[in-house]
Amino acid sequence: MTGPLVFAHQTLGQRVLFGSGLAAANVAEEVDRLRANSVMVITGGHDADFAFRLAHQIKAALTYDEVAPHVPIEKAEKARAAAKEYDVDLVVCVGGGSAIGLAKAIALTSRVPIIAVPTTYAGSEATNVWGITEASRKTTGVDDCVLPLTVIYDAELTLSLPAELSVASGLNALAHCVDSLWAPRADPLNAAMASEGIRALASGLLALKADPSNLQGREQTQYGAYLSAVAFASAGSGIHHKICHVLGGAYDLPHAQTHATVLPYVLAFNAPYAPEASARIAAALGHNDAVQGLNQLRRALDAPVALRNYGLKETDLPEATDLILRAIPSSNPRPVTQQDLLTLLQAAWSGAEVLS
Repeated sequence: MTGPLVFAHQTLGQRVLFGSGLAAANVAEEVDRLRANSVMVITGGHDADFAFRLAHQIKAALTYDEVAPHVPIEKAEKARAAAKEYDVDLVVCVGGGSAIGLAKAIALTSRVPIIAVPTTYAGSEATNVWGITEASRKTTGVDDCVLPLTVIYDAELTLSLPAELSVASGLNALAHCVDSLWAPRADPLNAAMASEGIRALASGLLALKADPSNLQGREQTQYGAYLSAVAFASAGSGIHHKICHVLGGAYDLPHAQTHATVLPYVLAFNAPYAPEASARIAAALGHNDAVQGLNQLRRALDAPVALRNYGLKETDLPEATDLILRAIPSSNPRPVTQQDLLTLLQAAWSGAEVLS
């Protein structure tokens, strides 16, 4: 970086407890520390058994499992009503982005604090960003009240997450890192965290791909996911996330797989116009070229390759282009035209080879 160093950076205040096998004890300690009287436990899918045991241990007033991707407004309203009925004063969410997103929807209107126990690598646990889908349109916003007070990481809780979904979720986290290098509030501190996040995610994902029971690989991936989310929360939402949020909300595409699929196309689009970011990404991936380094990693991981595999129709692409174009930040390093965006989406839809 050359020239004077001038930037504004905001660090979000949050307590993080990290340790394999320690989640139940750490949650219980936090519930006591916060003096909660009526706890609501929210759980998603593969982690439900742990969540129900945890709810029994902490004497939760309510265990809630009606979650869905992208937080449909109907699900949010129902969960809010349940929290109000039980006079909930603390929400403990166990799961991925869907469970954490529902907890945030409750906190957005009630200001109830959240303890997040992530069991995927979504990263939502470390951001003050919320999202709700209504009438096939996903709306996102920023409010500090949805930032979990405490995040509890336990890699043992990710062991039941299949390797294929672990890869997609981890690449979603890697997309947070990449996007934070050119998002509207990108700064040197975000860049440092993003670089370390990419390095940790790449090494962790390769380890868990080789051996899904490798706890150290999963710990590295959780660590990288946290860094990715912190960088993203500070830097804001760039072109990649604008694309994926529209696709997820409008066409009900799976969150992690969509991010994992779109990422290389966004990187190839922006990299020539963002040489410093591109160099950081390449170095973190241990390669001399960012796009080639990501391609190499994705091949080793058997990453998702085409949006058409997840329900997006080719006839949806013109409408998606219109919806996304209006959301692209003006700060993107490369100007984005309608044709540019349509070409990018067509490539991601078909799974065309990504060239640097």
